[in-house]
Amino acid sequence: MNRENDKQFNENPEERNHDSSYEQEQSFTEDRDRASDQIDETPQYRQAIQVDEPTRQPQQPKQKGKVWTSFISGIAGGILVLAIVAILVFTNVISFSTNAASPSTMGTKNTSSTESSNKALATQTSTANLTNAIQDASAAVVGVENLQQRDLFSESEEAGSGSGVIYKKENGKAYIVTNNHVVDGASSLEVTMANGQKEKATLLGTDEISDLAVLEIDGANVDTVATFGTSDDLTVGQQAIAIGNPLGAEFAGSVTQGIISGLDRSVAVDSNQDGTEDWVTEVLQTDAAINPGNSGGALINANGEVIGINSMKIAQEEVEGIGFAIPIDAAKPLINQLETSGKVERPYIGIGAVSLDQVPQVNVQQTLNLPEDVTQGVVLAQVVDKSPAAEAGLQQYDVVTKIDDQDITSMVDLRSYLYSDKKIGDDVTVTYYREGKKQTTKLTLTKEQTTANDQPAQQQQ
Repeated sequence: MNRENDKQFNENPEERNHDSSYEQEQSFTEDRDRASDQIDETPQYRQAIQVDEPTRQPQQPKQKGKVWTSFISGIAGGILVLAIVAILVFTNVISFSTNAASPSTMGTKNTSSTESSNKALATQTSTANLTNAIQDASAAVVGVENLQQRDLFSESEEAGSGSGVIYKKENGKAYIVTNNHVVDGASSLEVTMANGQKEKATLLGTDEISDLAVLEIDGANVDTVATFGTSDDLTVGQQAIAIGNPLGAEFAGSVTQGIISGLDRSVAVDSNQDGTEDWVTEVLQTDAAINPGNSGGALINANGEVIGINSMKIAQEEVEGIGFAIPIDAAKPLINQLETSGKVERPYIGIGAVSLDQVPQVNVQQTLNLPEDVTQGVVLAQVVDKSPAAEAGLQQYDVVTKIDDQDITSMVDLRSYLYSDKKIGDDVTVTYYREGKKQTTKLTLTKEQTTANDQPAQQQQ
């Protein structure tokens, strides 16, 4: 044992000269007795026995300067973090959303909220643009009143009304396109502007086949002119908006929205109301509501451009959402002709005819002497003097079955081919039967001329 250590625990330090063995024995004896009697004796004596236990180092007092330094550093760090977060939020690097990220989406780019925001913004922008486009186009749509005078002693009264589109302003005049049936039979015409102001209108020209007409008014009070778009590149499902005055001035400037439901629809037209189809016109079909009074108004696209002139609606109880408009690309050249010359010039033959299926069978056999295999064609009821048909040698009761290679079964077929595929000055080959014999002749198409009065159940061409 280390004597120095034992020395500090000696209870009788005065007896320094005792024998060392005796001191050890006495120390151990006393220690054993104390351990049995006083279990909870101070740990100091155990340490004296367990001499191999390491000595515990005394705890150093805390330094107050370091505590204050750490406290100040923590505050500065917190302020710095808050500043960085504020900058990221301000620059939209970090955005707060009510949709918290789930563990499954952590670490992935969350684009759903951004896409929703972009879609909402695009929808708002699109709606605003559409509203502006409609407002601009509506300012160029007018009401057209058909005024008719019953007799010499009465004043003109409104016999009907429709709509029109201001498409041009030039040299102090403004020009309006509308439907032929809107102005048909009018003794005078009156136009009601979008702002309610009324103007007297002059009829420049009409075309029964296309159902178009052009009017002229004083342009002093005209501020807005419609923009013509194109109808050639339209697709089914594209947005379409109809603007007009359904049911008269009470609902002036009404707007109905739909889509393009069909392209190149063929609709038969009975222009003289005799129960026989005079012409088949190619039109746009839309489900935008087109009611009486909308005729002559504008069918526009989402940019506010006119893509069609509203013309007619199938008015049957079992039919809903089927309206028609004249494609603007087909209408443009006709509008120009009506404005400048008052009529549309088309290729002309100079005949009046009826379909073969309208002729009684007894006459087919006894008068026309047709072969049994000839069942379709048109029978010439009239040949106009000095017309291309007369100069080509065609006669009354000839049965025309072909123009060039096109089969002719009715006057609708004949007009459709000539007006769509031919122009004034073209030569055509006519195949016909006379007294039962098949023959051909050539003629040159000319401008349409004034013909004799229509005969019953026949059509002029």
